[in-house]
Amino acid sequence: MSQVRELLMILIGSSLVSNVVLSQFLGLCPFLGVSKKVKTAGGMGVAVIFVITLASAVAGAIYQYILVPLGIEYLQTIVFILVIAALVQFVEMFLKKAMPSLYQALGVYLPLITTNCAVLGVALGNVQKEYGILTGTVNGFATAVGFTIAIVILAGLREKMEHNDIPESFQGMPTVLLTAGLMAIAFCGFSGLL
Repeated sequence: MSQVRELLMILIGSSLVSNVVLSQFLGLCPFLGVSKKVKTAGGMGVAVIFVITLASAVAGAIYQYILVPLGIEYLQTIVFILVIAALVQFVEMFLKKAMPSLYQALGVYLPLITTNCAVLGVALGNVQKEYGILTGTVNGFATAVGFTIAIVILAGLREKMEHNDIPESFQGMPTVLLTAGLMAIAFCGFSGLL
């Protein structure tokens, strides 16, 4: 029962309380760049969920069963980057074949998942927190869900703001950054959950 409670705490904590974008400020490039339309933001969120969850599981297994026994933990960053790059290539090929419209909409931001600091940050954070494979995978999934929640909410707000009369000096990125800041403040309210 205590393991289930620990996993539930990680799930809530990583997705809402310690949101990767709004409290750790990782993954801001796709957060700001792909959040113009809800559909595109949702597609990016699903891709990030897939990549971070699998990267957490594979990186955890490689770290625990290969790097640690061989005493080469110092290679973790390089190995994790290679794992992430391979997974992103898989996602890119799948989307290009199965959902070409989403592939076109994501554009350059899809290959940028490879260098998305949120993906690497989760893999390295799992090692730093000494999470096992299951716990690390749950943390990765929850972090990616938190990313998806944040990017979809921002995309919805941006779609609504298109119809508003905004002063010229605040149009575009200033309003987006202000909105993201207000979202970060709002997500601080979740800290009382844990």
